[in-house]
Amino acid sequence: MTLEFTEEQNMLRGSVKKMARERIAPRAAEIDVTDEFPWDMVDLLRKQGILNMAVPEEYGGSGSGIVTLCVAAEEIARASLSVSTMFMVQTIGGILVMREAGTKEQKDWYFPQIIGKKKLGCLSVTEPEAGSDAASMKTRAKLNGNNYIVNGTKCFISLGGVADFFSLFALTNPEKKHSGISAFVVEKDTPGFSIGKHENEMGQRGTAMTELIFEDAVVPKKNRLGPEGQGFKIVVGVFNQARVLMAVEAVGVAQSAFDYSLNYAQERICFGKPLTEFQGIQFQFADMITQIEAARGMVYRAARMIDDGREIELIPRFASMAKYLATKVAMRVTTEAVEILGGHGYTKDHPVERMMRDAKGIQIYEGPSNIQKMVIARSLLKN
Repeated sequence: MTLEFTEEQNMLRGSVKKMARERIAPRAAEIDVTDEFPWDMVDLLRKQGILNMAVPEEYGGSGSGIVTLCVAAEEIARASLSVSTMFMVQTIGGILVMREAGTKEQKDWYFPQIIGKKKLGCLSVTEPEAGSDAASMKTRAKLNGNNYIVNGTKCFISLGGVADFFSLFALTNPEKKHSGISAFVVEKDTPGFSIGKHENEMGQRGTAMTELIFEDAVVPKKNRLGPEGQGFKIVVGVFNQARVLMAVEAVGVAQSAFDYSLNYAQERICFGKPLTEFQGIQFQFADMITQIEAARGMVYRAARMIDDGREIELIPRFASMAKYLATKVAMRVTTEAVEILGGHGYTKDHPVERMMRDAKGIQIYEGPSNIQKMVIARSLLKN
């Protein structure tokens, strides 16, 4: 497999790269320090036609596939993983869930809200006692006439503090475990819904990560996505796409850390010569770029499998392999970058320490490394 892209995808990469370098990168450090949600970056991505590019064409979007979304996400992540995360959460929780599971009536309502009324959405799955083990969730949605009464708490929800609607997954039949999970769209002004604690994150700051609290929240039956009991199937399908998108973010931040540390090492004089003239440093850079390119290849292979709809039974394995490899590489490369800069790398005067903190986040989100290895192993044994 070669990393060949269409002319349109190459043009997109060039335009996003230029925008990210000129407009997003200068804001990255400030977003990290203040932990304030970057509404100016939301407006920027929206005006550039990037924020909602996954929305189907008939509703005013571009109907972009996963490969095209990866192209944009990689370049944004090279400038700021926080901004890229905002883009990814809107894409996954606000658009892809609806694109995959919504009825025509639901799409006719929500996609114009996203495009015309500038609404933001997010994914609401994780709970205090149910992270990667979605079947252990406690949030309950009980049918009462034409409404579901929802009770429970979600946590670590990116964009939770700013989203206009939430793709919620809750139990409608607890006895059935996985088969008892259903999906809903919940509006922020839903009676009984409130926003809880704002998380003080180590990295990927400025993403408005909060708790979501449901206390007899009244959700109309018409807001259910798909039949009752199909929620787990929906979330697994979306997770395959989300893991690939998270993986390409990891590639982007790793590439950024590599570029910065290489430029630094070329200019840094030690023992009378640039750091890059020392063989040990050269070997570090050789390892770093090899790992990055290997991860990039894996990510785009998985993305193409999803877009082409081929080898469907292998998509979960390749999505998990992409996330496992790419996030491991990102953590390793950003750590190496900090070490190459020495004492300077450990200060906030240089961005590599922020990149290292950010990289740890994507290694955890959408299932940490051990979960990805479980998915890979089970696929190997099954197929």
